[in-house]
Amino acid sequence: MNQRRAIFLDRDGVLNQLLPGGPAGASPQSVAETVIYSDVPEALTRLRKAGFLLIVTTNQPDVARGKQTRAGVETIHAYLAEQLPLDDIQVCYHDDADDCACRKPKPGMIRAAVQRHGIDATASYMIGDRWRDVDAGLAAGCMTILIERGHQEELRGKPAMVVSSLGEAAAWIERREGKRRQG
Repeated sequence: MNQRRAIFLDRDGVLNQLLPGGPAGASPQSVAETVIYSDVPEALTRLRKAGFLLIVTTNQPDVARGKQTRAGVETIHAYLAEQLPLDDIQVCYHDDADDCACRKPKPGMIRAAVQRHGIDATASYMIGDRWRDVDAGLAAGCMTILIERGHQEELRGKPAMVVSSLGEAAAWIERREGKRRQG
């Protein structure tokens, strides 16, 4: 049985723009604040045509911090699902102190999606804009790509590629997959 391949995507800083605030920006709090990067729809369409499931894995600690509600996050996710060809959205609502298995850099959300969708993690990619995304992808056995958004963070694990946009990440994956198929 052939297992499926997936692109695991962080949300804020990958699919949609971050808002000013904090050292790495702030998550949008409403659909009105959710601005999808202009290259994202085409990049996701290309990755879907290449045979990948598209699964968002996002930490949303503002819920645990009392700054956002689950309903608010779910409304944003419904909007993203309407606008983009996503197959699933995995969310961790915890903060670091909760020490859950799902909060990135732990690989719990990726592993849950692997189980649910019959995915081969080693044939899949994790694309994020923070060290937590890279480390979660590495821990799950995925190839990792960092979208550099100027967060001024020290990376812990080493991504396979560093790019400046999701469109650039999609092009790199297409080239890599094309070479792999050619032998």
